[in-house]
Amino acid sequence: MTRLFSPLDLRDTTIPNRVMVSPMCQYSCEQRDGLATDWHRTHLGSRAVGGAGLVMTEATAVEPRGRISPEDLGIWSDEHADALRPITEFVREQGSVPAIQLAHAGRKAATSRPWDGHDPLGPDEGGWAVVGPTDEPWPYEGEAPPTERLSVEEIESVIDSFRTAAERALNAGFEVTEVHAAHGYLLHEFLSPVTNTREDDYGGDFEGRTRLLREVTQTVRDVWPDEKPVFVRISATDWLPDRESWTLDDSVRLADRLGVDLLDVSGGGIHPDSRPEQAGPNYQVRYAERIREETDLQVGAVGGITTPEQAEALLANERADLAIVGREHLRDPYFALHAAETLDATEEVESPPQYRRAFGF
Repeated sequence: MTRLFSPLDLRDTTIPNRVMVSPMCQYSCEQRDGLATDWHRTHLGSRAVGGAGLVMTEATAVEPRGRISPEDLGIWSDEHADALRPITEFVREQGSVPAIQLAHAGRKAATSRPWDGHDPLGPDEGGWAVVGPTDEPWPYEGEAPPTERLSVEEIESVIDSFRTAAERALNAGFEVTEVHAAHGYLLHEFLSPVTNTREDDYGGDFEGRTRLLREVTQTVRDVWPDEKPVFVRISATDWLPDRESWTLDDSVRLADRLGVDLLDVSGGGIHPDSRPEQAGPNYQVRYAERIREETDLQVGAVGGITTPEQAEALLANERADLAIVGREHLRDPYFALHAAETLDATEEVESPPQYRRAFGF
């Protein structure tokens, strides 16, 4: 049996293979209301048809001001859960596990979509007041909108938003929930000394800066059923070696304290100067590998995974437990089925009967 097409058991949930669709923003809520559309159903459903073991939504905002753009997906009301339910049902019918990433964009919120410039939006352009650990805004090249420093009471409200979002996600039929604490968004902003210069219980030293993420993760775990897994996505490093920043050592130190079932290991995003030390195939896998070696957690690896052979090798060599494939899934919704053909693993995959005449199953 190939490692890529072996099942992964997390609590009582079995992921049928180790291919995960990475959360990728679609910026496609037509009415700017955060409600899932036919685009989301087609995008996520086609990757399930394509054989991925776990299909995760894009960053899904736990409150309106937590969206990156006005067109982002949300889950801050029962109506949002109702819109997502047909998607989870379809994904499950294809034999895949439906998953959701719960997110808050923090000071990187209220921007236009990438193809519209990805610029900050003022109130007259559909934007809103953004929040962060301090009032220091994201360093845009042009004028940045004001950022409001979250008070302790407002932080408690954010934690509650993650709790109610998790409850709605469960009602919508998701099997796995992931807390987004990477890429310079709100929870990462609290982790990193680059953006968190608070001097209260949510800032200062490592203990204070990690407190919000630990409390969010705990409140999600409290409402998520014991038999279902919880993930966290982190930026393992800020990629800012010349200044005080979040490092891989910090990530290793934090990992076992989160109480989650799998760590989704990415990197960067905290500042415009944040750049990877190297790029190319598997360029972030070494972060996942070290966390896996030095903690008790299972890990998912991301970054430049584009071929079946790559994905199989990083799992077979015990560098990670899950291959998280992003852009290649945009290019090829049927990545997992093509991988099964390439790796001569067609007997290990349940392909859609409607498509069998096109694949070697």
